[in-house]
Amino acid sequence: MNANDPREQAAGGWTQFGDTPPTVGGFPRKEPVGPALPPPPPPSSRRTVFALSRKAVAGLALAAVTALGASAVGGGAVGAYLAGADRPAAVATASAASPVFRTVADQLTVAEVAAKVQPSVVMIQGQSAEGSGVVLSEDGLILTNNHVVDGQGTALTVKFNDGRTAKAKVVGTDPATDLAVIRAEGVSGLAKATLGDSDQLKVGDDVLALGSPLGLDGTVTAGIVSALDRTVTAGDGGGGQQFPWGQQQQSKTTTLGGMIQTDAAINPGNSGGALVNAAGELIGINSAVSAQGVNLGFAIPVNTAKKVSEQLISKGKVSHAFLGVSVTDATGDVPGALIRQVTEGSPAAKAGLKQGDLITKIGDTPVDGGDTVVGQVRGFTVGQQVRITYLRDGKENVVTATMQEQK
Repeated sequence: MNANDPREQAAGGWTQFGDTPPTVGGFPRKEPVGPALPPPPPPSSRRTVFALSRKAVAGLALAAVTALGASAVGGGAVGAYLAGADRPAAVATASAASPVFRTVADQLTVAEVAAKVQPSVVMIQGQSAEGSGVVLSEDGLILTNNHVVDGQGTALTVKFNDGRTAKAKVVGTDPATDLAVIRAEGVSGLAKATLGDSDQLKVGDDVLALGSPLGLDGTVTAGIVSALDRTVTAGDGGGGQQFPWGQQQQSKTTTLGGMIQTDAAINPGNSGGALVNAAGELIGINSAVSAQGVNLGFAIPVNTAKKVSEQLISKGKVSHAFLGVSVTDATGDVPGALIRQVTEGSPAAKAGLKQGDLITKIGDTPVDGGDTVVGQVRGFTVGQQVRITYLRDGKENVVTATMQEQK
């Protein structure tokens, strides 16, 4: 695969998708004492599949609905859990305090964070699909996923949190990062999102996901940052898929690097919606979810989304970095990306990389396959200097490549 092109190998189908972070306190999670649950079934030997999250693309697994319902039995809910025949039931009273997000400067409940963010999250409806978006400006600029607006023509309608609706036009799209900007027409005084810093995130930070899953606008789900810097290859089903509205589409895949993984429930229709931190700051754009798991969602970091959206608004297109190597997954004992070809005059060639070199780290990210290189390169900017660690004849070497603009 080319490090600047979509993955060449077969990919799965879409279903939805720093150093000092804000000081974040967790939810008061108390584990009930009860009968042990049966162990989960062994994982499938098949590769993980990720999918588009716009409403029309995929159905829901009952397990996900069940898990969501189970997660709601906390906080201020009234109920009891029978721990055993000779143990008293533990009862949660209705007066229990709302879970609290704690940051350096704020102490907000989950409800307060949701109320703060909901006015800046919208529902987007097209000819054949629905998704979500985040307001960037008071005069109608809205950030969303490319796959939410792709193929929807000019029939875009935006529904705001207060119930108002407006027609919208596409300002620019970037399939390589699965981002797009649209503009709602004839509006003013909108509540724009407060942008955070995704580089400050840590695994375990509490987050909220907001959007319109299954057309249920204004939906809020809670979770944590499960992992950082994930590389996700996703598409519409690999080989074409018959969608519910009867439209046959060709297979489209893209590889995204640096993704935020979260267990906050993300479902069809959440695509393009907000992932926010404890202060109500936007830290990600919800984009994909694993089709083989429960609550394994992924969001594009807001720092990436900010760079892309600024270029889309100013130029209508995005300049992407170019490394100039074609790579494939390593097959030996050492994980990495094997260089199959180096483009003459490219940053890779100038840095001294050659065919047969095995890339084991790009920047600070360990490389476990060709997808990692593709995803990371797409997150770099033109002119950025990137350290690349590789093996040649069994010896480790490090070079610095300066990213050029892809022509």
